[in-house]
Amino acid sequence: MKYLGLIWSNLKRKKLRTTLTVLSIFVAFLLLAFLFAIKEAFTAGVRIADADRLIVRHKVSLIQTLPVSYAQRLAGLAGIDAVVHMTWFGGIYQEPKNFFANMPVEPEKFYDLFPEFTLSPEAKEKWGKTRNGVIIGRALADRFQWKVGDRIPLTSPIWGEPEGESVWDFEVCGIFDTSKKGADTSGLYFRYDFFDESRTKGKGEVGWYTVRVQNADEAGAVAAKIDAEFANSPFETKAEPEGAFAAGFAQQIGDIGAIMIAVLSAVFFTILLVAGNTMSQSVRERTEELGVLKAMGFTNGLILVLVLAESCVIAMLGGLVGLGLAWGLLQAGNPAPALLPVFYVPDQALIIGFVMVIALGIISGAMPALAAVRLRTAEALRRNG
Repeated sequence: MKYLGLIWSNLKRKKLRTTLTVLSIFVAFLLLAFLFAIKEAFTAGVRIADADRLIVRHKVSLIQTLPVSYAQRLAGLAGIDAVVHMTWFGGIYQEPKNFFANMPVEPEKFYDLFPEFTLSPEAKEKWGKTRNGVIIGRALADRFQWKVGDRIPLTSPIWGEPEGESVWDFEVCGIFDTSKKGADTSGLYFRYDFFDESRTKGKGEVGWYTVRVQNADEAGAVAAKIDAEFANSPFETKAEPEGAFAAGFAQQIGDIGAIMIAVLSAVFFTILLVAGNTMSQSVRERTEELGVLKAMGFTNGLILVLVLAESCVIAMLGGLVGLGLAWGLLQAGNPAPALLPVFYVPDQALIIGFVMVIALGIISGAMPALAAVRLRTAEALRRNG
């Protein structure tokens, strides 16, 4: 700690250069944190998926429907503990940009299959008594400032108008939270019985099924059993783990992991050049001073530590502030709730970012520090004499 003043004085020697270097590192790590958040947004479904849950959809495509009668046949298969169906409603609130997930479900079965969604007993009771009732996630409620009792009119390009009405009119019965960090609370769920009675087409059809297996280790065998049960039928199925189902959506955009590695490599290499150049110039400009320090008794080890510490301080000033600002901004609110319902910087990403900051400081300062160590006292004093 007693050498902090010396390190800080060296940083203030060329204020403009130090400031620009810190700013470049700051911007790089700010963008890096947002990149981590984007990756989390596309892969959160994979990470939080339960190993004992399977998704059963039409073999051809997710947009192809399945008969609602499949629920009883699925429930009768050995190894399956519970079954719930969902259907993509595609409802729009006021205008197309107000996009969010909304699906009809069977309330009691929905509670059973997704215990991570927490809803008060009063809201459950009200939803059960309200034919056109809905429950909405906390993120969705915050986005539109909806509260219990509000009426929500939706239009659906997929299912059209309800019988005898111009819009689908819903009443908010409750707002659910989640017990899992990263779980999506931007959705709206309404009663399937109301949906099936009111729609004018596709009655008795559902989008897909979520089933819970009794033993997660046997999920693969149960999935194969499900597909065999409906093989050669007009509605063949494809059963897969919930995580694989979520990963399929992420893969439609591309290999997020490969993209992350490519961007991280480019960012790290660029700021490494910037920081390394700054430290090299700083050491060259202080050749005579380094010679004086050695003449005063500063050991090569201490000189090495001082130069590396200076490099690490620059990296930490820019990198940690950049990571911290990104974390704070995303804690304050999601800037793109319609596009990315789950959007935050995960703790693991912050740890990786911190390690990268330290690595940047050590690597960028390594060559200048070694050059300072190799410097001979007599030559250093003569060089600028």
